[in-house]
Amino acid sequence: MEEASGPAAPAVPEPIRFSPKKDGLPKTFTYTLEKRVSGIVVDGRDEAAMPSPRCGSMPPLVDPEDFGAPPGQLIPINRSTPPSPADVYRCAGCVKAECQGPTGCTDFQWRDQSGGYLREILTSRVYSVARETPLERAPGISDAIGCNLYLKREDMQPVHSFKIRGAFNRMARLTPEQLKRGVICSSAGNHAQGVAMSAAHLGCSAVICMPTNSPEIKYQAVERLGGTVELVGESFYETAAHAVARGIAEGRTFINAYDDPYCIAGQGTAGAEILRQGDIDKMDYIFVAVGGGGLIAGIAAVVKALKPSIKIIGVEPTGANSMTQSLVRGERVTLSKVDAFADGVAIKLVGAEAFRLCRELLDGMLLEVFNETRSILEPAGAVAVAGALAFASRYRLRGKTLVAVTSGANMNFDRLRIVSELANVGSAETMLATALPDEPGSLLRLMDILSGNSGPLNITEFKYRYNMHSDGLARMLFSVGEAPGSKESRALMARAQAAGIRVQDVSDVELAQTHLRHMIAGLGGNVTYPERVGMLRKLLTPLSPRWTISLVHFRKTGNRSSTLMLGVQLKPEEMAEFLEATESLSGEFVFEPLLGRAKQVFDLFLEK
Repeated sequence: MEEASGPAAPAVPEPIRFSPKKDGLPKTFTYTLEKRVSGIVVDGRDEAAMPSPRCGSMPPLVDPEDFGAPPGQLIPINRSTPPSPADVYRCAGCVKAECQGPTGCTDFQWRDQSGGYLREILTSRVYSVARETPLERAPGISDAIGCNLYLKREDMQPVHSFKIRGAFNRMARLTPEQLKRGVICSSAGNHAQGVAMSAAHLGCSAVICMPTNSPEIKYQAVERLGGTVELVGESFYETAAHAVARGIAEGRTFINAYDDPYCIAGQGTAGAEILRQGDIDKMDYIFVAVGGGGLIAGIAAVVKALKPSIKIIGVEPTGANSMTQSLVRGERVTLSKVDAFADGVAIKLVGAEAFRLCRELLDGMLLEVFNETRSILEPAGAVAVAGALAFASRYRLRGKTLVAVTSGANMNFDRLRIVSELANVGSAETMLATALPDEPGSLLRLMDILSGNSGPLNITEFKYRYNMHSDGLARMLFSVGEAPGSKESRALMARAQAAGIRVQDVSDVELAQTHLRHMIAGLGGNVTYPERVGMLRKLLTPLSPRWTISLVHFRKTGNRSSTLMLGVQLKPEEMAEFLEATESLSGEFVFEPLLGRAKQVFDLFLEK
């Protein structure tokens, strides 16, 4: 594979793994395709060879672990398998005889017409409640990856999500009689708020069915917008089935979150804004997180109609890869389970109409790995950003223009820098392990050695525990903001080796990533500090080597300020001197000893 504007990539890509467990196929089936997308080639067999077993008229049940691919690798789409009857779009709960045929719903004939979606998107009525969100360049990330990355800030919608676009456009098309009877939907999050706000604007009643385990903060937000919340069902699908049945019984219109042509058209207005706000002639890729598929289907519909050279790429978490598996097989599938870490895109079955459009219009899919140990406030909002970074890294893009739609609600965008570092794209964080002589000043000495003459280290994680062994060495686990195996990380390790310190790169050890980081800690006090490069060293300088540091437990979060746990060995008579030392840091650091119940909890795990 080779990107025209960058250095050559490896000639043979890592294979995409396809290991069906329920289809009677071989235990391991390697699936790769011959496909060229803007100079990028994925080698392998013809897509017609892709098996697509049928399970009657219902989407087959699959495990998300049935399919995998390396982060950032483009997964082509199977367009050769004939459409399945289970993938024909019909309105939820529709019983019209004319809609039960092979062409599906007859109420939306425009969706199959040339320019149908383009017309509906450009004439959408979303701006009665939605706003045109900005397209912002992310300068730090852009400089780091050598491309121009722009963020479509859908977090800035009134309900902090793109969902308001589709919900309102669908409801704005209802007749006065339908509005009088009211609407109903099933949702545990952003769609619920979009429907409630739209109903308030249109003057109709809205019943929002939510699972019984929905957090109080979510249904209270819906109630504040004027929606009537009904908690019903232990799972989303039980809730949805109840909502459809109640809607039929009461004559309410069911507002689908993603599988409705007018909803898709409403979401597509985000794509129209991207083309209008950016330089359409220099735009190369648009990355969109995929849940049910409504957002990316709408964006693809307008972009491919107006500027087909722009590549539209969907991004899903590996544990919620329903659209990816569906597009690979050529038919929709139902996941047997989903990883709810990125719950905004954790959907078991994608929409039929969304799938049809994605199969026709998308240029490929990516799978993104989010490690549950990472501190990201709203992973769903970061999926597209992480996918764009993984893709740019894997294919060594340079000078390209990328757009990522930040679709998730409540994403703290001060954390985007950390998304770029911590999303598992294999490009920005090296985890290292070492052991040091357990003596005062050893930590600062290590930092000086590792940084050399290059300035303060960009430490993203630091975990140190006072010696509990008989060898006189203290164990340490820490991460730096350099790519594993990069020139910078190799130079750092060489400096340590030259000083007689053995440092191991454990970035590729999954157990270390998942578990070891939680095993190096202990009791200490809480320190709040501003997150800037060099702050850890600044904190330790007045304390070490005067006192023995028994514990450091620190993880970069991407917030303006954060906290770390610090343990210092003090004699009672040294407390006044210690407080005087910390006074010099009081302008930037806040020290809070563990007291009360917090101390009692930590005492349970403290070795006396």
